[in-house]
Amino acid sequence: MSFDSLFPPEAIKALMIGSLMSVGLLAGLFFYLNRFTRRPYFSIWASAWMFYAAWLLMSLEDVTPGLWHWTFKHWSLGTAAALFVWGSLRFMGRPTPRRLLVLFLGFLFVWSTTGAFYLKDSLAAQIPIFGLVGVGGVATSAGFWSLRRRSTYVGAGLLAAGFLLWGLYHAASPFARHVPQFGSMLFLVSAGLQLFIAVSMIVLTLEEVRQANESIQGQVDRVRSEHTELESRLSAAEEERRTLFKQARLSEDLQRAYDELRQTQETVLQEERLRALGQMASGIAHDINNALSPVLVYSDLLLGAERSLSETGRRYLDHIKNSGSDIACIVARMKEFARSREESDPVVPVRLNRVVEEVLCLTRPGWRDTAQKNGVMIEVRTDLDTTLPPLRGVEFELREALTNLVLNSMDALQRDGVLTLRTRNAPAASGSSDDEGHIIVEVCDTGVGMDEEARRRCLEPYFSTKGQRGTGLGLPMVFGVVERHEGRIEIESEPGRGTVVRLLFPARATEAATTSVVPAGTASSSPLRVLCIDDEPMLRELLKEALECDGHSVETAEGGAAGIQAFSTFCRQGEPFDVVITDLGMPFIDGRQVARDIKGESPATPVLMLTGWGSFMKEEGDIPVHVDGIISKPPRVDDLRFALQEIRRMGAGRRKLMIGF
Repeated sequence: MSFDSLFPPEAIKALMIGSLMSVGLLAGLFFYLNRFTRRPYFSIWASAWMFYAAWLLMSLEDVTPGLWHWTFKHWSLGTAAALFVWGSLRFMGRPTPRRLLVLFLGFLFVWSTTGAFYLKDSLAAQIPIFGLVGVGGVATSAGFWSLRRRSTYVGAGLLAAGFLLWGLYHAASPFARHVPQFGSMLFLVSAGLQLFIAVSMIVLTLEEVRQANESIQGQVDRVRSEHTELESRLSAAEEERRTLFKQARLSEDLQRAYDELRQTQETVLQEERLRALGQMASGIAHDINNALSPVLVYSDLLLGAERSLSETGRRYLDHIKNSGSDIACIVARMKEFARSREESDPVVPVRLNRVVEEVLCLTRPGWRDTAQKNGVMIEVRTDLDTTLPPLRGVEFELREALTNLVLNSMDALQRDGVLTLRTRNAPAASGSSDDEGHIIVEVCDTGVGMDEEARRRCLEPYFSTKGQRGTGLGLPMVFGVVERHEGRIEIESEPGRGTVVRLLFPARATEAATTSVVPAGTASSSPLRVLCIDDEPMLRELLKEALECDGHSVETAEGGAAGIQAFSTFCRQGEPFDVVITDLGMPFIDGRQVARDIKGESPATPVLMLTGWGSFMKEEGDIPVHVDGIISKPPRVDDLRFALQEIRRMGAGRRKLMIGF
């Protein structure tokens, strides 16, 4: 049987269609992997296969190839090779010099155009293009082989072999295509190599998933082993205590010690549960902080820059900013929910009348729109004492407590009724031991009320009169807020006659109040060159806009590796940065490594770090030595301004700034 009978020239079109189908399978596979893994190199490889498919499609057309047809055909092939190399570098976490990519593509376009119009020998025109494609395949193969040597992935070795053969295939393709007997065989080999690469990529992805699962399973096994060992020790200790108790007929003191040991055991187990919940909350808090940052920064920018805002628009923006700040405080509590409020929390003078007005505005959809939709008319009245002095407290806690009371009153108003919020100042009576007086706020409703037993138990956790709709945690939360503010709560209620909840807070002078709030910053007197490094596009954009509004010159980088590369590049060009702002948690290279590398190259350049874990890092002594300041996430415009002012005043390496904690 001759060679021509195995690969007849008449079959070349069918083989090209088969090769095109395999390319479509590869592109679809990479787009599918990018959708579920969110890894950019999959989309880059998918784009490369699409350009390769365009080359095959133009090769498949039954038309006389013109000069421009020839140009676009080979430019598509060269673009596919460039994208293969770029995607491989991104896959291995190596810096991706885009300037070289642009030069590479420019050369391919210029050569394809000049080769089509000025070179009469098609082989001479094709050799550089297919040679570069071959180099791209070999470079991709080298990258995967490097990965295979560092890891145990069989898929990486298969891909290294596949891309090596694929590169050699294209490098030799111009010469083989001038032999008519090889035309059909070439497209058959191309389709086989493409399918081999697709299967190898599936193998590599499955190996990555398996290794991740094995790592997680190993952690679970270690925790389970530690738990088993702890139970064994506790059981042994318990058995030892019982034996001693039976043998020596220990006294009541020994029995009490035994009970304390059991209580300690339960405390240890409870702490383990709290630690697990804290780890879960930390991931949620990180995502919420990232999503909340644009709300706080852009509301600050609008309030400060847009002088033409209407009074209503400014009031709405104030509500958005306050709600965002409350959410940020709640997120901070998610990370330390086992602790009570400490002296470092933001205790500031609070104007209670303004808090009442904000609560009514925030709950208006409930007591007006929803109530009217349900056929209930709720009349809201306010009786606010204009001489009320400021109250020392935590504003978001007071707002949260009053919001809970208003919502409870709305639930109690099952028919038409009146909801009243009242504030008043009660000075200390003459001769009274209470020399401070009280600031009083009352939430009154004409709803269903409570009987004596319900009124007596309403402050107990998990006690509720709402059935399955209630959690029984609203009033206990309000009670906790009042206790933390050293006040007290009074409740008056009768069935059918409504309820009055009265909160009494000590009226203390606010001049001596201490606060941890950062003073409002103003724009620096002279602009700075700032490099902002973050893997979240939205955070990079809002930092850039916030700083540029103050006149600073800002460059951004989309991750640790890109940030280090940008810093070095600009320094070599004689355009150093005055300050670097970097996120802490980033893939591949985190903020600690970024700070270390930047300080190694320029020790005098200040480095500020964005993180929501600054308070924990301070408590545990874990602040990186190369970081000059830590700014709380989500960042605020005043925090950024204050940080830049302090860095300008102190310089790098003087002391650690802690802003927003």
